[in-house]
Amino acid sequence: MQLRAASPDSAKFNLNAVLPFNLRLRDFEMAMQDVYDFFYDVNKLLLGKQLERIDDTVRPAIMSGLLSDMLTASLAKHSRSLVQNDYFNGHPDLIVKGFYPNNRVKAGSEGVEIKTTRKSGGAVDTHGARDQWMAVFVYEVDNDTEPAINRKPTTFTEIYVAQVTQADFRRNNRGELGTRTATLDREGIKKLRTNWVYLLGRAPRATEQAGE
Repeated sequence: MQLRAASPDSAKFNLNAVLPFNLRLRDFEMAMQDVYDFFYDVNKLLLGKQLERIDDTVRPAIMSGLLSDMLTASLAKHSRSLVQNDYFNGHPDLIVKGFYPNNRVKAGSEGVEIKTTRKSGGAVDTHGARDQWMAVFVYEVDNDTEPAINRKPTTFTEIYVAQVTQADFRRNNRGELGTRTATLDREGIKKLRTNWVYLLGRAPRATEQAGE
């Protein structure tokens, strides 16, 4: 099976993007490359044993979680001011180094929450409406091309970074067994998409909602 490698397109970064906490465009580029290198190395091993790519075996929810964790760790490595939040399931994922005791906080404000989604435009569900900086990575996984040897590697297609408030979210109704979530509303989506960091293709309209 032929293995294809991915790499960020340096020309697709927004030089005018507003980035918090001393983040740089190259921090995002290196984080993307770290993820691409991981998938290439793992898939090379799997394909060498005539097994399927990790992209084709991991469920979508697990893939999003994996990518979020990897991006958080990589951005913390490359960032000048941010580190991983050492509080289990703490918020946000990245926090300002030395701002909180032992770099641990259950719910803080000084940092960046990392989200990943397959939804173009970045309208991702969150576990609650918060005042926060959030970075949303949109990615594509090719699970459909046949034969499978021709499938494209998992690729990040959009990145957005924005400072949002609780008022920028709409609450999602769920059944009795569901977990309550929140998604950016029209104005929140507009705020997010206005400050795009990376776009491979067409920029979504600022007011375009997911599914519209």
